[in-house]
Amino acid sequence: MNKQKVYNFSAGPAVLPQEVLEHAQAELLDYQGKGISVMEMSHRSADFIDILDRAEESLRKLMGIGDDYYVLFLQGGASSQFSMVPLNLFRNSKRADILDTGNWSKKAMAEASRYGEIRVLASSADQNYNYIPALEGLNFDPKADYVHITTNNTIFGTCIPTIPDTGQVPLVADMSSDILSRDYKVEDFGLIYAGAQKNIGPAGLTLVIVRKELVGKEMEQTPLMLKYSTHTAKKSAYNTPPCFAIYMAGLVFDWTLRQGGVAEMEKRNRKKAQLLYDYLDASELFEANVNGIDRSLMNVPFRSKNAEMDAKFIAEAEQLGLKTLKGYRTVGGMRASIYNPMPIDGVQALVDFMQDFEGRNA
Repeated sequence: MNKQKVYNFSAGPAVLPQEVLEHAQAELLDYQGKGISVMEMSHRSADFIDILDRAEESLRKLMGIGDDYYVLFLQGGASSQFSMVPLNLFRNSKRADILDTGNWSKKAMAEASRYGEIRVLASSADQNYNYIPALEGLNFDPKADYVHITTNNTIFGTCIPTIPDTGQVPLVADMSSDILSRDYKVEDFGLIYAGAQKNIGPAGLTLVIVRKELVGKEMEQTPLMLKYSTHTAKKSAYNTPPCFAIYMAGLVFDWTLRQGGVAEMEKRNRKKAQLLYDYLDASELFEANVNGIDRSLMNVPFRSKNAEMDAKFIAEAEQLGLKTLKGYRTVGGMRASIYNPMPIDGVQALVDFMQDFEGRNA
């Protein structure tokens, strides 16, 4: 009997490339003939330092990261950056502008307000974050220490269509759920951070890309482990880093390069998203939560006529191997997360099932 094909639409931890998983499986017990697993290696060993260096090199190629930026492989999730960013960047006015577009920007605001003054540039809270506020004409504070945005909102299915120009004020971006999915220009940002468990690898790793001139001027009360300078001085190995997660991230970076890089990923992602949005726009049973240019390429929330129908859809989809389609608890409905490793065949399988379900339940 053939094993049922499973497509994982989880928002994170999320689908990983099968090729990467098979590679890691082959090396799990014996990394390149060394006789031990990566999970057993000393983080000070030459073998692991090589893994770390190669992961950084591949990421720099993928994103076009110049020598004027540090790349850090840290722990603590993107949530740790809600504190680290203000502690390290509040250096002059101790003021920050923040675009409020969802749960994670709210948490970034809450942490930053403990250390300085926060101003909400604009907010979409009035419609439960189902759109991105207009960015044209926003009055950025020229004396702010930074401006913070969340490029993609996993829960609500929105993304910032065009990166704002903040002038001389460093732009900080939480890219947790769309890093490597779109061709961002790193030089437009002072600092980028991302949890790994979407497009990078397994949970446990946090990526930080920070302009060098922003490092080393942290607030006096900043704990040692929350200083970027602590980690840049020791090349992400001040203490034991998440070694296996870094190894896996390196494999994902190399896989992405082999696919054609970020530009090819964006092309594929737009094709996948268009397939799903086109069906939703034509459907009489289902509807997308977000319209227009604010639609995410990574996370597509949608719903049917009522909660009972949603539950029936999710249960039937699960039986067919279409996994983890339940929407976030504050939004309801369904959500299909279609990160880089999700093949278009998975999206097509979802659309085919939706068509069948609609025919039986419209």
